[in-house]
Amino acid sequence: MVACVLVVCVSAAAQTGRASLQGSISETVAISVPPNFARGNVETELVNIDNSVQLILRSSDANASPVIRVPLLVRSNSGFKVSALFESETAVLAQLSVIDLQATGKLVSSYAITALRSVPQSTGRDISQPLLVLSGPRVSLGGTLESPNNALQVTLLVRLQPRQRRGWVAHLTFVGTPESLIQ
Repeated sequence: MVACVLVVCVSAAAQTGRASLQGSISETVAISVPPNFARGNVETELVNIDNSVQLILRSSDANASPVIRVPLLVRSNSGFKVSALFESETAVLAQLSVIDLQATGKLVSSYAITALRSVPQSTGRDISQPLLVLSGPRVSLGGTLESPNNALQVTLLVRLQPRQRRGWVAHLTFVGTPESLIQ
């Protein structure tokens, strides 16, 4: 009996290499106003669209100087700023200021609260250019644009002064935009 033995040498050479993955996340700022906010004696239409909120304010009582508290919800994954634009032929923006702020949950950066910069506006005149209202660092540590626990609620005081003896209409638009805090 003849046996044949076949010997095969197997050799493997280890290969070393590197893989690298790079990407970026776009800066996002989303602002909104809850649809059930208290409007006082002013008729209000509210339009929330991603990074802007438009309030259309109306009153038939020209003797009242309305004061409206607007709870603005801010969510961002980067530094942000919020500007306002006021338009009316029948009323003047007398005051716009931040009167309160609070986190809506555990996914809000504590630094966002301490580092928020607000710019009180006591105008009493027409505002035809956007007006900086507030700015700050990243707000949201996680979640989505609809998560209930990752927004900073900023309460704004809006005081209007009617120009005439009949009813008035005003448009107040807030816009949130990303802002690099490193200059």
